[in-house]
Formats: sequence, C-alpha cells, structure tokens
Amino acid sequence: MSEMGNNPIIVALDVPFLAEARALASKLGDVIGGVKVGLELFSAEGPAAATNWDHDVFLDLKLHDIPTTVERAVGILAPLKAQLLTVHALGGRAMLEAANQAKDRTKILAVTILTNLDDHALKELDLPPAKHAVPHLAELAKDAGCDGVICAPTDIEAVRHICPQPFLIVTPGVRPAGSSQDDQARTKTPREAMDAGADRLVIGRPITRAPDPRKAAEDILEGLL
Repeated sequence: MSEMGNNPIIVALDVPFLAEARALASKLGDVIGGVKVGLELFSAEGPAAATNWDHDVFLDLKLHDIPTTVERAVGILAPLKAQLLTVHALGGRAMLEAANQAKDRTKILAVTILTNLDDHALKELDLPPAKHAVPHLAELAKDAGCDGVICAPTDIEAVRHICPQPFLIVTPGVRPAGSSQDDQARTKTPREAMDAGADRLVIGRPITRAPDPRKAAEDILEGLL
C-alpha cells in the first residue's frame, strides 16, 4: 500500500452538496482511508469541497488542456493541499511535465483510459485496445514525473510490471463480488485488485448507495485484511 496510510479505501463522494458529502464521510469514519472529491462536488462547492477533511483527499478533476493552462491550474490548486490530483495522460508529455513542475506536495496521478471505456469504444476513438494503451500511457506518465496513474482493475498487473512501487496505482471500478458493475466496463473485486498490485481503491456506489454505507465499507475492508 502507499505511504498515505494503511487503509486503501477511498470513497467517491459523488454527490452535489458538501453537507451531504461531509455527513457521509463522518459516518464512515476510520473505515475508509480517503475521500474522493470529483467534478460534481467541486463544481457545486468550489475549493471548499477539497478542504477541512479528516481523511486524505483525492481531488479528481482530470485536468486536460495545454501545458501552460494545466501548470497554472495545478499551482492554483496547490494551497488546497490535496494528497492526490488527477490529470489526463492523453494530454501528452509536455502537459504532464508541466503539471509535475507545479505540484508542490500533491501527488500527480495520470488518468490512462477511463474505466467505462471498453475496446469497442476505444476502436471508435481510433485508439488501441486498453491492454496496449494503458501500459504505454503509464510509462509515459512515469517518465514525465507523475507519481502514479489511474487505471482499471484489469490493467493493474501490466502497469505494475513496468512501473514498480513506489509508483502509485489507484484504481476505480472495483466491485465487490455479486454487486452491479453499473457503468464500469473493466472490473475486479477489491481483493483481486489489491492482489494485482493496486495501492488504493476508489469505491463509490457499492458503499454510498448501500443501505448501511459503514457496514458495506467494513465488509470490503475486512476482505482486504
């Protein structure tokens, strides 16, 4: 697991209101190791959404623009002191390098291929299959100075083979056995993802939409011990 802590679970707070997000995180307490603040919550609440948490903060904004714009954005976000911040690997080497030049103490993670995209969708975009695209983008991100990547559970082993620790692998799209895949195309269970080499697991609906979110998180964590 990463240096950020022993609990690898990051809960995705994909809700539109900060009060709702804080209430959920408070209910989960020490059963989780971090919270994900994504586009929905950040767009609704602004920088306040990424501050004053009792957990590590994963700021998932997936920055993707020309290098100068991304560098400035990362610099503006630095005072929020998020532990993790995402940019898109498809922004290219110069953009990734610019992001890393401005990152301060925040770790930059490059999003490889979104977990909802299967090989059919990638073909429509004239991109190679995920098994080829993801490792290539991970290696590019590593060479550009990124601290890690975001990749689907099915791509973890290939990435870990070419990017050994302490390079971070953070994976969304994990689903406990028997749960719905929702809009994820390339999934594994939390235990399978960790065994494959993941450092942190981003888990949303299997926890946040469970009848008892804390119990759902406890069950996932117990399966990882």
